[in-house]
This record gives sequence, C-alpha cells and structure tokens, in this order.
Amino acid sequence: MSANSFDARSTLQVGDESYEIFKLDKVEGSARLPYSLKVLLENLLRTEDGANITADHIRALGGWDSQAQPSQEIQFTPARVIMQDFTGVPCVVDLATMREAVKELGGDPAKVNPLSPAELVIDHSVIADKFGTKDAFAQNVELEYGRNKERYQFLRWGQTAFDDFKVVPPGTGIVHQVNIEHLARTVMVRNGQAYPDTLVGTDSHTTMVNGLGVLGWGVGGIEAEAAMLGQPVSMLIPRVVGFKLTGELNPGTTATDLVLTITEMLRKHGVVGKFVEFYGEGVAATSLANRATIGNMSPEFGSTAAIFPIDGETLKYLRLTGRSEQQVALVEAYAKEQGLWLDPAAEPDFSEKLELDLSTVVPSIAGPKRPQDRIVLANAAEQFALDVRNYVEDDDEAGKESFPASDAPAAANGVPTRPTLVTLADGSSFEIDHGAVTVAAITSCTNTSNPYVMVAAALVAKKAVDKGLTRKPWVKTTLAPGSKVVTDYFDKAGLTPYLDKMGFNLVGYGCTTCIGNSGPLDEEISKAVNEHDLAVTSVLSGNRNFEGRINPDVKMNYLASPPLVVAYAIAGSMKVDITTEAIGTDTDGNPVFLKDIWPTEAEVNDVVANAIGEDMFNKSYQDVFAGDAQWQSLPIPTGNTFEWDPQSTYVRKPPYFEGMQMETTPVTDITGARVLAKLGDSVTTDHISPAGAIKADTPAGKYLTEHGVARRDFNSYGSRRGNHEVMIRGTFANIRLRNQIAPGTEGGFTRDFTVEGAPVSFIYDASQNYQAVGTPLVILAGKEYGSGSSRDWAAKGTALLGVKAVVAESYERIHRSNLIGMGVLPLQFPEGATAASLGLTGEETFSITGVTELNDGTTPRTVKVTTDTGVDFDAVVRIDTPGEADYYRNGGIMQYVLRNLIRN
Repeated sequence: MSANSFDARSTLQVGDESYEIFKLDKVEGSARLPYSLKVLLENLLRTEDGANITADHIRALGGWDSQAQPSQEIQFTPARVIMQDFTGVPCVVDLATMREAVKELGGDPAKVNPLSPAELVIDHSVIADKFGTKDAFAQNVELEYGRNKERYQFLRWGQTAFDDFKVVPPGTGIVHQVNIEHLARTVMVRNGQAYPDTLVGTDSHTTMVNGLGVLGWGVGGIEAEAAMLGQPVSMLIPRVVGFKLTGELNPGTTATDLVLTITEMLRKHGVVGKFVEFYGEGVAATSLANRATIGNMSPEFGSTAAIFPIDGETLKYLRLTGRSEQQVALVEAYAKEQGLWLDPAAEPDFSEKLELDLSTVVPSIAGPKRPQDRIVLANAAEQFALDVRNYVEDDDEAGKESFPASDAPAAANGVPTRPTLVTLADGSSFEIDHGAVTVAAITSCTNTSNPYVMVAAALVAKKAVDKGLTRKPWVKTTLAPGSKVVTDYFDKAGLTPYLDKMGFNLVGYGCTTCIGNSGPLDEEISKAVNEHDLAVTSVLSGNRNFEGRINPDVKMNYLASPPLVVAYAIAGSMKVDITTEAIGTDTDGNPVFLKDIWPTEAEVNDVVANAIGEDMFNKSYQDVFAGDAQWQSLPIPTGNTFEWDPQSTYVRKPPYFEGMQMETTPVTDITGARVLAKLGDSVTTDHISPAGAIKADTPAGKYLTEHGVARRDFNSYGSRRGNHEVMIRGTFANIRLRNQIAPGTEGGFTRDFTVEGAPVSFIYDASQNYQAVGTPLVILAGKEYGSGSSRDWAAKGTALLGVKAVVAESYERIHRSNLIGMGVLPLQFPEGATAASLGLTGEETFSITGVTELNDGTTPRTVKVTTDTGVDFDAVVRIDTPGEADYYRNGGIMQYVLRNLIRN
C-alpha cells in the first residue's frame, strides 16, 4: 500500500470498470515534466513506503531541475520483467540456485519466486544453418531442438516451478516484436490498480517497447533477477533529451534510413545515461512501426530509453494487434487523465534539445563496424573503397592492384583487389573479391516488426524476379522475421514465392544474423575467404554490426533496410554503387537499376492496408505460451528445487553462493594486482561476453571436447549461458579483441606473469594461474567501456576470472552497473587522463587503497591507485548510488537479495 502522502489516490471509471489510480497533478511541478519523468513520478506515488521511497523523493522529482546534473537517487519499481533465452536461462539458473542457497541458510526455498510478472521468449537459439530452400525453417528448428534440449527442459521446468513466470516457446518470434505485438500492456492492470506499463528486460533492445509509450530499458540479468524478486532498480533522476521531429519522410526513404540518421545525431550529441523523448508535430506523422524501430535502436545511440508519448497512433496499433477494446479504452482514458497524451504543439521542459526535419532524411546504410557510422547510400561504394584498406595488408602485392578503369566504376579505382576463384561442390564456379556480399539477411526485430520496410523488401524481390534477376551465387540469403504475422501477410499478399525465388526463404522466427547466428558460409566460400584473407561483407537489417559479431569469416558488416538487403544480394558486392550502376541485367540483357525495382510509397501502403489485419495477430498469439507438440513433449523434473545433472554441459549450478554466510564480509583494499587485459576505446560487451560459435582450439572448445561433446554439437556460447564453465572460458575471447599487453595478437590472449618470461597465454588459462597463487586482477580500458548489449555474462565472466576492479576512461551504463552487481569495482581515470598518458603498460603490479571506506556506510569519491613502477593517481569510484554501494558491500546483487529474503 502506498503511504499516499500527496493524497493522490483516486478512481478512474472506464466503461463498466473502475480502477484505482494515483493522480500526477497532486504533485507540484508535475505538469511541466517530460512524459518519461511523469511515468517515473507515478511509479513513486504508487510505491511510496516511507523508507526506500519517501515523500522527499516524490518532491525531488516534481521539482526536477532540467539543467542540473543527475544527483538525486530514486527507486524505480518496474511493473514486469521480460527476458530472451540467452540472458533468461542464467536468470532462471540463478533463481534455482538461490532456492538451494535459501534452503542451506535455513529459509524456505519456495519464497524465491518472481514477485513481478516475468515473461521469457525463446528467440536467440535458432541458427541459420540451412537456407535457400523451402524446408530450411523446419530443418533449422529440428537442429535447434537437438542442440538445446537440456536448456529447453530446464526452462519448461521453470515455467512449472515458479509463479508468475511464463515462457514463449521456440519458433514463435523475437522477444521485442512479441512484446510490442502482444505482451505490452501500455497501461497495466493488477490488483484493481491501473498504472503505466513499465519494465526492465535482459536485452538492451527492450527499448523497442518505448515506441508504444512504455518506459523500459535493458538491464543485466542480475538486475532483472532482483527486479523479479521485488527489488527496485536504483537510479538517478536522469537528464532528458528532447528530440523534436518536424515534417515527413520523403518517398523512397525508410524507417531504417531515419533511425540510422537519428543514431548518428544522438551518438554525436552524447546521450549515454540519459532518456531521449520524441516530441513535436513530426511525431504524429511517425507511424507506430517507425517509432518502435527508433526505440529499438536506443542502445546504438547510447541512451537509457528513447520514448514516444501515447496518442491516436498508439491506440490504432493496439487495436490492429488484437488488444481488447476495454484495454484500448483504458489506455486512452488513463493517458488523457494523467497528462500522458501527446500534445504535438507542447514544449515540455527538457535538459537538452535536438531537432530533425524528417524531409531531410536520405537513404543510408551504416558500417563497416558500428551502427552510428552512417553512410549516405550514394557514397557507400566510395566509402567502402576507403574503409577496406583497414582490412587488408598494406604490403600485400595483390592488395595493391586496382581494377582496370574500363571494368569498374570510378569509385572502385584503386580499391585493393584479390580475385579468387571458388568452385562449389556442384561444379559451378565464380570469382569473389574484397567487398563480396557473402551474407544478406532480412533479420532482427528492429526492422522485421515494421511492415512497411518488410513489404518494400518483398516488392523489390517481386520486381527483381519479374525482370529475371537473381541473387549472386556467393550470397547467403536468409529471412528471419520477429513474428509469424510477417509470413502471414507475405502469404496473403502473394509475395512469399518471390522472396523464395530470390533465396530469402524463411530460416526461423528468431534472432539470427544480428546476434551472430548467421550459420556457416558454404564450405568452399569460407575456405577461399580464409586462405586468401578476403575482406568480404555482410548486409543485414539489424541493429548491431560490431567486429566479429555477424560471422567469423566476414570482416565488414553493414546495416541496411530490408529492401536494400535484397538489392545488395542481387548486386553481390559493396564495390557496386547501387544508386547509379546497374545491379544486374534482365532476361533481354538490358541493365537493371535500383530505381527500376524500387516500389513506390503507394504500392507499399496498398499491400500493408490490404494484407494485414487484426485476425492475423489474434491467430498468432491466441495460445502463445502453450508451444507445439515438440515443446509439450519435453520431459521435465518436478519439485521446487532443480535436479542438477552433473553430466550436463548446458545447465550447471554456478558457484556464486558457495561459502556464503548471513553476515557480510568487510570490503578490502586491492593489493598486488596484475593486469589481465589492457584495452582501447569502444570495447563492447560483444568483445567481453562469450558470443557466437565455439572454436575447437579455444579453452571452451577444449572443455567441451574433454566432456565428450563432438565438435558438430558445440552449438554457440549463447546457447550455453547456463554453464558457467563454458562461459568463463569464453570471456574476453572475441576473435577481434586486441589486448595491448599481448601486441600482435587478436582474440582472447594475454601475458601470464606467473610464468617466467611472461609468455602469451589464453586469458582463461592465465586467470586460473593468477587465482591459484591468490593474485587479484584488474582491467585497464579506454572510452565507452562495455557498450553494446546488456549482457550479464560480460560482468559474470569478468568476476569469475578473478578481476576485482576495472579502470576505464568512461563506461556504458548497463555494464558499469552489472560489474557492481557481480562485486567488481568500476573505477574511472581522472578527467583527461588515460592509461597511455599515465605511462601504464599493463606490466605493472597495482594496489588500490581507500576502498575500505565503504565499510563505514559511505562511498569514497576517489581511491588511490599506485603501481610498483611509481605511477599513482586518484581514480573516480563509479559506484553512483547508495543502492549500488549496498550491492558491492554484499559481494553482489544476488547476495544482497538473498540475505534480505531470508531476513524478511
């Protein structure tokens, strides 16, 4: 029950239903707040308990100073938690382990249950092994179940063992698309109360739901577990960046072009740790599908959330996707009653403002390794000619050759080239070169949730087929939509056969290429790429294109709209300027240009209007948690504690609670520490956290081999997130990681100073040696450390490798928080200082003193870092809130929650 200090409790009547609500206008200053902060204010009013959430917190939010730097801590209690299976499995593993720990400490294991609704969508496990055939989907699903049976049995057990925990089985869709199409409430109803739907999710792209006016963002699995167990999320009242939209998109531009433009603008502006909120007359002209695409990319521009207020477009989408009329009426009534309804003319109080005229957006792609590196499509071939030089050897004779002017566009003159003959198993042959598009993937909920760009892609395929065009034979083409609704409207519009003929057959409903589940290239193509060190490319309609993420054979990756993915599959090379050059020839031998197969806005709108209806969403989601016969037939254990299989290589009991006592152990200073890795700028959680394929000659591959797993059954790191032994061995093992302690290496290598001569070693092997002799470890890093997905294993793996502190120039919010949640101390170099400017090589021995001040109940602003070489500096302690300090004192967030559960 709320303390209701502001007399905000009231009643809202909608039709025959009456709901308890907490009125925002009871708090002075609430009317001028941005939409997102109004949602937070309601959250505080409803959960005010006089202890963790007080009247002073509410007044502080009502009196928010838009220009002040964040300093006021509040406790945000999300209405629900959403997970995908890669990040969700370790959450359920930890909950199962907590049940045992509670039992061992004398508590009731049945008390370990989600206290907030939790939903998990299995979407990250399908791999595009099979493609280009009508039975590719069925084959990939069969392979998926074969690889993941143990995990799926575990999740089915969790669905039966935990209250308020639901699982969407495999082959249904992508978590964020399922969220906006079905799970999101916009206005939540529970125990007679109506309140804004809010959430945290174990995937950074949880922000896709911001397009529906739902405030939520990605957190690490450890934070999500705490939220499920009733712990509020500790946060500072953020700065809010107002992003004004004016005008309308021009014909020929897409939501993807828009979001890449916004990503570039906001990355340049700097929005890490801030909320972004869209306002202005252009919002009303932005479809819900486009809003969701923009919200999805929030992590790419670095903001915590990227939200749109509720308006008529929101209601229209809720109706289309099958929400009940009572729910739609409630959303409208509640939003208008609480001042959450969009006023296109309003100028709320924002911390900072940007503006974009939608009519200035032009066709774009982004790459070759970061989402914010936007390239105007007309300049793409020219930019490739410059960027490819970063991926080929300067002293390579073949690399110095250039195309004859008569055989290539001007933009390609001087481009390094190494034409390589490939002969496939069927006897066909062709030449590939640097820039060859080897992967063209319509993938990721970012764009597959948007019917306008999906229909545009299908129409490009249709027009191309009609002219006799085909994909190039070296291009792996895949279609992996985020829900079954997509293939339903393709079928209804008669467009599926054209996608199939172009090679874009359905490979699965889930995250594939965007997260590295692209599957292998053809064996002969892969061999040619690696033997001749070709800088080949991928083009995908996703949100991530980090190095080493998409496919181990592919060096350069480009984000593009679905219709451009089809176009590049036809062109076959990034060297082709598809805006001016022919991308193929028709059946009569005439050149075909992109403009010849690009659909008009009217054509796209006509298909969307006539092929998509509420009935499709009702059909797809009518029994979404039940699963198919294969899911339902999985045998599962019974009981409220899990029966761990000691032979399992997928699900193992983690060591987090071993030796844990009810009383906390005092925090200590760090002495005699060695550097495990010295890293540069923009080291992402993809570089840190295990992801993608497991190679046989790595520590993780050797572990699996030793446990009797055949190489063909290694599966991916993501699928084995429930096994800490595999994940520790894959931490910092990304094939593109460059550890400056081990110059000249690429991948998971360091130098091991426990061995004479400090030889180069696998990071995992070195960490085991360091831990055996009791040597603590530190990481040195540059700017934006830990950007990317909200991967709890980036922090869990770091902690289990024996790392006690990270010293970086700056952090992305989620990873910094996750480090604290695992008991790792995040420190920051003094303003303007770097490892290089301080003369640090990574060969030093470090001591960090002043940490013990935390034992007195306070958090030091800085701690003293010294080395055996005479370097010393004051590092800024990035424990930003009292709540985070409590987690660190307890050794981590899970230990904190567990102790509180038992005490209560």
